[in-house]
Amino acid sequence: MSPISSNAILGAALLLLVSSCAAHAPVVDLGYAQYEGVVDTDLDVTKFLGIRYAAPPTGDLRWRAPTAPSKLHGIQQAAIDPPQCIQGSNFPIPTNPLIPQSEDCLFLSVYSPALNSTRPLPTIVWIHGGGYVWGSASEYNGTEIVVESNRQVVVVVIQYRLGLFGFLAGKEVKDGGAPNAGLLDQDFALRWVNQNIRKFGGDPDKVAIWGESAGAGSVIQQVIAHNGKTEPQLFRAAITSSTYLPPQYRYSDQVPQKLFNNISAQARCADANALECLRAVDSTLLQEINENVILASFFGTTTFGPVVDGSFIAQSPTDALEQGLVNGDILLSVTNAHEGTIFVNQSEEFDIAQYAQQLFPLFGAKEGEAVASTYRSLGFSLEQADAIMGEALFICPTYVLLDAFRNQSYKGEYAVGSALHGSDVFYYFPSFTFPGTELSFNNTAFIDGFADGFLSFAVNLDPNDKLQPTVTPTWPKWSSTGAVEMVFNRTEAGDLSIVANPTSPGLLNRCEFWKSLRNLTAQ
Repeated sequence: MSPISSNAILGAALLLLVSSCAAHAPVVDLGYAQYEGVVDTDLDVTKFLGIRYAAPPTGDLRWRAPTAPSKLHGIQQAAIDPPQCIQGSNFPIPTNPLIPQSEDCLFLSVYSPALNSTRPLPTIVWIHGGGYVWGSASEYNGTEIVVESNRQVVVVVIQYRLGLFGFLAGKEVKDGGAPNAGLLDQDFALRWVNQNIRKFGGDPDKVAIWGESAGAGSVIQQVIAHNGKTEPQLFRAAITSSTYLPPQYRYSDQVPQKLFNNISAQARCADANALECLRAVDSTLLQEINENVILASFFGTTTFGPVVDGSFIAQSPTDALEQGLVNGDILLSVTNAHEGTIFVNQSEEFDIAQYAQQLFPLFGAKEGEAVASTYRSLGFSLEQADAIMGEALFICPTYVLLDAFRNQSYKGEYAVGSALHGSDVFYYFPSFTFPGTELSFNNTAFIDGFADGFLSFAVNLDPNDKLQPTVTPTWPKWSSTGAVEMVFNRTEAGDLSIVANPTSPGLLNRCEFWKSLRNLTAQ
């Protein structure tokens, strides 16, 4: 056969193949837009990457609540990851340099194994972490969760405004915009799921929201939104991995107001109608200011985060949780044994009283000394600082959240090896990357048991009603009077160890100590 004939036949075959794929490419009509997804035929999962769920939050919409997107004509391709929201960080982050950053970033991605199923599936909405200043949908491959669940869930991964763009507060923002714009983006995305997920094979009445770090902190915010009276109900289950609760001031308190004034001055907007002026500033300059503020943050913190705005977040998280004012019916929370370590300068010696005052700006000498006294028995000053950071901002807020669900919650701990913050994410998102952490226990039975706990809970509201047989024993519910949690670990010999253990009384006592200081920690 001649080369010309071979090339002609090959070209015809490729054209036929492309035409065939195009003919079978799934298209979902959302009313305001039609999106064409991509089928992973090997894994039998259809993915729609970069669906716009809100209008671009630019120009006059900067620092306002999200609004519905305009109608898009023609079929939109949903085959590549969306632009990231503008990023910032004071330590190395796994942001993909190949994906552009943009203010126009209110997109989500959907992964479905059941696009044409007559039986809608439970849906997991993943909220990424990153200290409220970095992170994106592109870091998390929802197909991995779909496959791990034996194709029994639909997965949605959302993006929300970050840093200065999502969490600028102050009286001016309250009067002329939205202080918690990033949280309102999340709420808007959840409402999109409620209205549209059936078109992707998901069940809007069986939604679980799940986040890690600031994503888990975001879960807290959605749980207490509207004092626990969000309408309609947007999720039935909440899952937190490494719950994060930094100081959360009232929008007009000294700290957020001073931050607004500082940003206005850097943007040369201090002498005008500051918010109106800031809306006219080029995003490149705002991105530079955002980075400057974050780089100047106290070690291990990021400055930006949610505030008490008096409407969406009506009161402090601890106050709302203690009153049981929660959205959702049931909770699963998992922490890592050493949450604080990566957020503490490991080459420094600490004056613990001073360290506590730097971590919580409203502390005086009295509170600093109380913290030093409470943690004095926990080793050298570095070990004390690690414990303070981990317990005050991650672990103790988790127990407040657990109690709020009134015996309808489960608690777990990941304790393998160093068990650093973020170490657990690899077990349910294997392709995830985070500096300084790795998959530390490559044991199939352990991995299956750990991941199945989350997924069985998301599907069946009970980690004991397993999607697949695992070695995990019966997981008891959490209660303040029966403080038991499932500990995922390995033995010195390298064997897996998954056991239900009582929570340390010493830890719970220290958490009560932090709760007593909540007016000054602003949590």
